[in-house]
Amino acid sequence: MEILGGPLFSVAGAGESHGPGITTIVFGCPPGLFVRREQIQAYLDRRRPGSNRHGTPRNEKDKVLLLAGLYQDDHDALTAGPAITAEVDGFTFATTAYEAGYTTGEPISALVLSAATKSGHYDQFVGPTGAVRPGHTDLVKYHKTRGHVDVRGGGRSSYRSTISDVIGGSIARIFLQETFGTVFLSSISQVGPLKAQHSLSEHFGQLLKDGRSLTTDHIEQVQQQLTSAEIHSLDADFAAAAGELIKQTRIDGDSIGAAVEVVAVNVPALAGDPLYHSLKLRLMGSLGGLHAVQSCEIGDGFAVVTRRGSQNNDPIRRGGYQANSHGGLIGGVTTGMPLVCRVGFKPTSTIVKPQQSVQKNLAEIDFLLDKGRHDPCVGVRAGVTLESRMAIELMNAVLMHQARAIDPEQFKLF
Repeated sequence: MEILGGPLFSVAGAGESHGPGITTIVFGCPPGLFVRREQIQAYLDRRRPGSNRHGTPRNEKDKVLLLAGLYQDDHDALTAGPAITAEVDGFTFATTAYEAGYTTGEPISALVLSAATKSGHYDQFVGPTGAVRPGHTDLVKYHKTRGHVDVRGGGRSSYRSTISDVIGGSIARIFLQETFGTVFLSSISQVGPLKAQHSLSEHFGQLLKDGRSLTTDHIEQVQQQLTSAEIHSLDADFAAAAGELIKQTRIDGDSIGAAVEVVAVNVPALAGDPLYHSLKLRLMGSLGGLHAVQSCEIGDGFAVVTRRGSQNNDPIRRGGYQANSHGGLIGGVTTGMPLVCRVGFKPTSTIVKPQQSVQKNLAEIDFLLDKGRHDPCVGVRAGVTLESRMAIELMNAVLMHQARAIDPEQFKLF
C-alpha cells in the first residue's frame, strides 16, 4: 500500500507516467484551513517538467483540479475552479472544480491530467525481449509484476508520481505556516564534483547565532535568491557553473548526480517521538525513499564521525540551542532549531550512451537508447518534492503531539 506520512496526516497517490492523470487523496487535514487552488498550483509549477531549462524537455502544464474536501458558504466562489468535461458512452458530463474553500476534515481529492505522452518512445522495453536500462527499475519491476509492468516513462516509478507528494505537501505547508510560521526551503548544494560555498543551514544558523529573528521579509529575500539563480541554489556563482556542467553533460548524452539541502525554519519544538515513531526515522525514510536518492543526512550528517562529543554537542542556554549540528532533531524530537537534511541523488538512469545490459529474459545485449527524454540531473527540480515530504512528516508529527493534549471542552456538543 502506497501511503506517504501517516497515521494522522497522510497522502495517497495513483497514476502512471503516461496514464490519463495522477490522482491524489490527502487524509487528516484539520477542518477550518482556508486553501486556494493557486497556492497548490504554485508548488506544482516548481515541480513540473519543462519548468527549468536544465531538466527534461518533456513539457507538462500540470494544472491541478480540486474535487473534494473543501467548502465555503459562497458556493459560486467555491466552484469557480476550472471547467471539467468528459464524454462517456455518448453522454457528456460537465462540472467545475473547487477554487477555494475551508478544509472540512474529510479527505481532500485532487486530479492532474496528463498531456505529453509519447508512449512510442518506450517500444524497445516491451515484453520478455524488451531491453533493460542499467540503473533503472526495468528488470526488477518486470519480474516483480510477472510481466505486467507499464513500461511507458517508467510507469509508477516515474518522477511524475511525485505530483501527489507536492499536493499533499502543499496542504501541510499551508497549515504549518499559518499555525507556526514554518517555511520549507531547499538549495542545490552539489552537482557532480562542484560544491556550493554557501548553504541554507549556515545562513540561518549565523542569523540565529547573531540573535536575529527569522522574519517574513528575510525568508522572502532568501526565496528570491534561490529562484533567481541559474539553478535553485543559494550560491549564485556555484549555480552558474553547475548549469554549464549540466548543459555539457546533456550534450555528452550522459547524466550527473546532485545533492540538495532541505531546511525548515520556525519549526515547532517537541514534535516527534523517540524510537519507532522517531521523526528522524520518518524523515530519513521519506526523503531517502524518493526516486533516485542514494543518501540522506540530518544536521551535520557524516561529518560528525570525526568529532568528539565535546566538539559536536550543541551548547544550550536559557534562550535555546546556540548551534545546530543536530539539525533540529534530538532523540527524534524537534528542538525548535531549523530542520536540516541533505539528500544525495544518483545520476539519472536513462542516458543515450551505449552500455552493457540484458533483455528482460536475461539475454545479454549492448544497450543503446532508441528514443526518450530525461533529466540530465534529476536533482535540479527535486527540491520542492523534498520540501513537500518534509512538510508531510512534520505535519503528522505535530498532530501526533497534539493528540496527547486532550481538552474536554473539545468533546462537548451541548
